[in-house]
Amino acid sequence: MGMKRTYRKGAVGALLDEYERAASELLAVIDSIDDGEFEKVRDTQTSDEHCRSVQTIMSHVVNSGFGYANSIRKACSTPGEDYTFRILSRSESKEGMVGMLAYTAETMHDKLDYNDDQLAAVKVTMRWGPVYDLDQVLEHAIVHILRHRRQIERFLLREPHSFP
Repeated sequence: MGMKRTYRKGAVGALLDEYERAASELLAVIDSIDDGEFEKVRDTQTSDEHCRSVQTIMSHVVNSGFGYANSIRKACSTPGEDYTFRILSRSESKEGMVGMLAYTAETMHDKLDYNDDQLAAVKVTMRWGPVYDLDQVLEHAIVHILRHRRQIERFLLREPHSFP
C-alpha cells in the first residue's frame, strides 16, 4: 500500500499538496544524479540562461517558487522576504526547494478555507505581466515544476551539448 499520506482540506490545500508532490517528483530526479551530472551544461544553444543545465534549471525553479509566494503576499498586503537569485549547488537546490515549499505553505496558511469566490477575488500581478487569481498562480506554480522536471528528464536522456 505504501506510506500513509495526510491531505490538507479545501481547494488551496489540494493545490499545496500537488505542489509538494510535483516538487517531490523533481527532487527524486535530482537524487538520481551526481554533482557532475547536475552541473554539466546540456544546452549550449538556448538563449535562456536558466535552461542550460540541471543546476540552472533548479536554481530557476527555486527562485520562481519564492517569487510566486511573494507575489501572492504582495497581492494580499502581507510582508514578504527578499529572495536573491543565485546559482545553487545540488544540495542547496534541494534545501531551497524544501524552504520554498514551506514559505508557500506559510503564505497560504490563512487561505486554506477559501471558497471559489475568495480565490477569484485575489488578483496577483505576475512578474511577466498577466494578472492571475490565486487558483491560477498555484496551478501555474505546479505546472512550472512539472515542465522543468520533464526538461531535466529529457536532458538526462541525451549526451551533453546535443540538446534539443
